[in-house]
Amino acid sequence: MPAPLAIKGIAPLALATHLGLALAMAVFVGLAFEGVYKQEPRAPPGGIRTFPLLTLLGSVLYLIGDPSLSPFLVGLAAVAIWLYAHLRGEYGGAANRPTLVVPAVNLLTYGFGPVALTQPSWVLVAAAVVAVLLVESRAALHRLAQRVSGDEVYTLGKFLILVGIILPLVPDRPIVSWTPITPLQVWLALVAVSSLSYLSYLLQRYVPSSGALTPSLLGGAYSSTATTVVLARAQRGAEAERPELTVGMIVATAVMYLRIDVVVALFNRPLALLLLPPTVGLFVLTAAIAALMWWRRPATAASAAGKLPVANPLQLLAAVTFAALFVAVALASSWVRTAFGRPGVFGLAAISGVTDIDPFVLNLAQGSVAGMSLGSLAAAILIAASSNNVLKAVYAVTFGSLRTCRKPAAALLAVAAAGVAIALLY
Repeated sequence: MPAPLAIKGIAPLALATHLGLALAMAVFVGLAFEGVYKQEPRAPPGGIRTFPLLTLLGSVLYLIGDPSLSPFLVGLAAVAIWLYAHLRGEYGGAANRPTLVVPAVNLLTYGFGPVALTQPSWVLVAAAVVAVLLVESRAALHRLAQRVSGDEVYTLGKFLILVGIILPLVPDRPIVSWTPITPLQVWLALVAVSSLSYLSYLLQRYVPSSGALTPSLLGGAYSSTATTVVLARAQRGAEAERPELTVGMIVATAVMYLRIDVVVALFNRPLALLLLPPTVGLFVLTAAIAALMWWRRPATAASAAGKLPVANPLQLLAAVTFAALFVAVALASSWVRTAFGRPGVFGLAAISGVTDIDPFVLNLAQGSVAGMSLGSLAAAILIAASSNNVLKAVYAVTFGSLRTCRKPAAALLAVAAAGVAIALLY
């Protein structure tokens, strides 16, 4: 009969190293466990001595076991039964009896040995670190659970459905011959835009901020157009110009340029690299205008509210609308390119700016328009962004007022003209 070490195929020195790591991780988890649970009047089982012993027990039973792992499984059942009996006898029907976390951590450390012997070391370390973080952050996690509403959990579930269930099932082949865009590309574009918008939405809703400038930064990543409308409406109700709102409209547009390049980079890295200098340049120009206005604001100016109302981006109607716009823009881009050539695409770029530019930008990034150089694609994207800035200038004076919003409107028009000038260089 072969020796146990030969059965497991582990050299003695390697075996000692693996077991040493398992015991070290058990001690690590035990320290965290005692720091949280041993402060209670009735200390639950587990800790800096128990966990290493459980790890050693699990390791020995695994090493002496046959391929069916019978000794290890019997030991696991025995530990589980003992934990149940101990907790039942110690706490009974007490209101402050331990949660499932206590036996779960005990059983987890029992399995550290086999994990160390059969898996890469990072698996064991990751398991121990996650266990420690969950144990140590008990109070913080409970506070988070109380703070997050059920609607937010439902929204997260919808996001996971979009990314984890629907995305892998969408076919990656063109359905019609009019455009090379596939359903997978449409859904990838939807997921990319929704992910950026959802992240910005969560930061806007849950990260504390002072003033309107930080929300404006996040609003630019969410939707610079929507942010401009919200800030303009707030200006309309003010008796005098509020600098935070004025500057916030410009800041949101500055972030829009970085957002455009990030979205393009997800699908077309060469195009994103070509767009990087102009988008960064326009970002710097727009941010400089905002900084100048902020520096020259009146010392007695009123301060704006710290939160901007934002709508949840993961709505079914919004997703359907985006997908429909994406397909429509893809078909229009292919037809315009065939019928009118490059000038037609530039004209379509100017028109797309009065709606949502994301479908147009992502169509170009994913190759819906054949035969156009990267420079022409970059110019079309810059024209679309400039057209959108003109729309936001109109929104500013429409939803606000000419008296309170003429400065941001003029700044947006100036940045739009700069974008068109740069596009002509391409």
